[in-house]
Formats: sequence, structure tokens, C-alpha cells
Amino acid sequence: MSQLARESKVKDLLKKQKFNQKEISAMTDPQIEYYHWLYFEDSVYDYM
Repeated sequence: MSQLARESKVKDLLKKQKFNQKEISAMTDPQIEYYHWLYFEDSVYDYM
């Protein structure tokens, strides 16, 4: 993941207030992508 993409996803997660800066800085790129997907990506099941 590019640094710009990572910073954008980190900013979104911090706004959601699910994690603090210390927790996020310890995460790997796949972890950040997973949590961003979990909290921000729409699923077809969200609309059922």
C-alpha cells in the first residue's frame, strides 16, 4: 500500500475513534486495510 493510501485510511480510522494513534502505528498495512474495510466499506448485506 502506498504511503498516501495508508495515511488516508489511518485518518479515517482515527476519525471513527476506534483506535488511537499508538495502536494504529503498530498495525501492519493488511491490518489497516482490514479495519478500514470493516468500518467503511459498504456490503450488499448492509442493505438487506
